[in-house]
Amino acid sequence: MNKAETEYPVQSGSTFFKGLFIGSLLGAAAALLFAPKPGSELRSDLSDKLSTATDKTKEVASAVTDKTKALATTVGEKATDLASTVSAKASDIYTTVTDSKQQIAATLQETGKQISSTISDASGSVAADVSDASQKVADEAKDAKEEVKTSYNS
Repeated sequence: MNKAETEYPVQSGSTFFKGLFIGSLLGAAAALLFAPKPGSELRSDLSDKLSTATDKTKEVASAVTDKTKALATTVGEKATDLASTVSAKASDIYTTVTDSKQQIAATLQETGKQISSTISDASGSVAADVSDASQKVADEAKDAKEEVKTSYNS
């Protein structure tokens, strides 16, 4: 609970009015028992006191209503602000994820191109090396054939 809730606890209206009614009855009974005045004067005083209590009850009820409305308005505004903030943060996260996804896709595409280029270069290099090696083997085979032929004829 915050400080305001601790200092001004909210009570239900029915509990307050029950307490007010019981207190009024006890006060009236005590006034009747200990009153040194005649009945008509006592009734007049009781009527005045009841009228005063009714006015004060209306004032308190009005104050409670005003505070309740103010509190409801504040809660509504804070809830709206919170919803707005959550919505903005969710939108930011979605944008960040979308941008990251696009960057990753672009990086993967570029990496794929680089791998393809490297494989193509390596394939060409291997083909040239194989061709050179084949030519050398063929040349050495010719030379060996000539040598064998020359040594067989001599």
